[in-house]
Amino acid sequence: MDNDHSHHSTKAQANKRVEGVEERLEEKTLHGHSHAMHKDTSGHPPHGEHGHDHHRMMIDDFRKRFWISLALSIPVIVLSPMVQHILGFSLDIPYSMYVAFLLSSVIYFYGGWPFLTGLWEEVKKSSPGMMTLIGVAITVAYLYSTAVTFGLEGMDFFWELATLIVVMLLGHWIEMKSVLGASRALELLVSMMPAEAQVVRDGQTVTVKVDQLQPGDIILVRPGEKVPADGVVGQGASYLNESMLTGESKPVEKKKDDRVIGGSINGNGSLQVRVVSTGKDSYLNKVINLVQEAQKTKSETQRLADKAAKWLAYVALVAGFGTLAAWLVAGAELDFALERMVTVMVISCPHALGLAIPLVVAISTAVSANNGLLIRNRTAFESSRNITTIIFDKTGTLTQGSHEVAQVEVFQQSYSKQELLRLAAGVEQNSEHYISQGILKRAKAEGLTVPPSDQFNYLPGKGLEGIVEGHDVKVVGPNYIREFNVQVPQSQAEEGVETAVYVLIDGQVAGYITLRDQIRPESAGAIQVLKEQGIKNLLLTGDNERVAKSVSDKLGMDGYLANVLPHQKQEKIKELQAQGEFVAMTGDGVNDAPALAQADVGIAVGSGTDVAAETADIILVNSNPQDIASLILFGKATYRKMIQNLIWATGYNIIALPLAAGVLYNQGIMISPAVGAALMSLSTVIVAINAQLLKRQIK
Repeated sequence: MDNDHSHHSTKAQANKRVEGVEERLEEKTLHGHSHAMHKDTSGHPPHGEHGHDHHRMMIDDFRKRFWISLALSIPVIVLSPMVQHILGFSLDIPYSMYVAFLLSSVIYFYGGWPFLTGLWEEVKKSSPGMMTLIGVAITVAYLYSTAVTFGLEGMDFFWELATLIVVMLLGHWIEMKSVLGASRALELLVSMMPAEAQVVRDGQTVTVKVDQLQPGDIILVRPGEKVPADGVVGQGASYLNESMLTGESKPVEKKKDDRVIGGSINGNGSLQVRVVSTGKDSYLNKVINLVQEAQKTKSETQRLADKAAKWLAYVALVAGFGTLAAWLVAGAELDFALERMVTVMVISCPHALGLAIPLVVAISTAVSANNGLLIRNRTAFESSRNITTIIFDKTGTLTQGSHEVAQVEVFQQSYSKQELLRLAAGVEQNSEHYISQGILKRAKAEGLTVPPSDQFNYLPGKGLEGIVEGHDVKVVGPNYIREFNVQVPQSQAEEGVETAVYVLIDGQVAGYITLRDQIRPESAGAIQVLKEQGIKNLLLTGDNERVAKSVSDKLGMDGYLANVLPHQKQEKIKELQAQGEFVAMTGDGVNDAPALAQADVGIAVGSGTDVAAETADIILVNSNPQDIASLILFGKATYRKMIQNLIWATGYNIIALPLAAGVLYNQGIMISPAVGAALMSLSTVIVAINAQLLKRQIK
């Protein structure tokens, strides 16, 4: 029961933590539509108990409105005299006009409700855009068609009204599905912290909730457990895995008076830790704040389609009412003037504009996923064509993130390399340390039987020792060698590698084993392609300078930055941006999250943490650095298709609007409502076909 309760407590903390970001999430939906509109359309409050599910509710709401409106639109289209005339058939159904009116009324008020509320919000803010464009068009079409139904001379626009609402709902639904918010990333960050902690009081351990911890409390952290709060080691020694927090690829030794970070994972030793920081002062919370700040800035990016819709809204309103006024002044009948106005306004809001971007987004997202790219932020993806500098995190991005044995060398001829490896593995099997795991993995790969060991002893900061098959075996690092002044034959054990350990058998140095975080085979090719594209590449890592230089030089990179702390990673991105660089960042750890969010384009490798993936704009599903080149090329192709579609969806108005208004009426040239509807349909078909051609653009 306690565990269940603590789980819900942690979830509640996560929900509370992400509420502030959810408001920004809702502002990110299609064309920057207002938060109030989404609150109305979903029928649910944005926060509180249902807070972090609100975005999903909005998507479900648009989906439901689309399918219901689509079903109602079919009879409306079939009953339309204009459609019957175009397709050459006739249906004699009693009161068909009134049936079409009733069905269209439901479509207008139910399916069109998001656009009507959006129109109202944009009018209140004096900022017309896509909502104004759609809202005015469907309202004018509905009112005019209603008037025709009840006696006004003319032909109704019910089928155009129905199809316009259906297509716009589809466009919104498609795009909202492609918009994933920041709340998931922050919830994952919060979930890294355990729900409970073991507090030592009067020699006894007491289980308390993490949010009840106070600075000065002594907490017990057993092997394999997560550290529940930032603190200082009071007793014990162990290795902690901080790679997801600080970027250091190796587990870090922690002993008395060393600082530990909440969220890091304890290794093979027990620790007593004095709590120093909790809650908002903790390291993890600072990472969360960095992510929030960077994502808040990014959410202000203006979209090209929004600007197009804004100008088209002005054009539609001026042209529509201008047409009505001009024809009335010229002495035309009211029904003729109204017909011209409605035709102009309906043409001004083409179906194509509502699909120009979402169709390309949907196709590019699907095609990319099939080719190793998962797009989360479409704006950043489109902007990938502008990348001038790419920052690479090392561990897990350019390298595989798992330390493997690079060399096994012997100094004593009485031992073979395999015998040395076998005896070393006998001692190492008692430890979860990354060196131990690497040696054991190599021993098993070579088919060796690992012998049991006795009298195992952990040498803090120095290595391990034990009795294996009657031999006193020690596997130790350079610290042990220096401290005990052990004479080691001349070797290359520490040149250009990450880790070297020496194997002592019965007091004699029998040989050494080196381990290296292996560079991905694809990394060199990826760097080469980026150079050919004229894109500068830099290595950014929390590892030491020797390791960073080794990887950078081997891959032929433009430079490296070593020993960089997480908040410094974000600062480095900001510095480059201040110099006018358009920066992409690749990474896979929690420590990379602020930098991924700050970068113009954040790219996470799929083998990394969920947090990095949720913070990034694009995820390399196959963890293949070469996909970055594909990303840039496909981003350029996607942007071209969007521009082409926007040009067609808005550009044909230059010809269609004057003709619909009746500029060439005296020359016998005028677009009828039927022709206007056909032009709308044609523009939609052209946009759809052009978007489909995108599938041929990715290699």
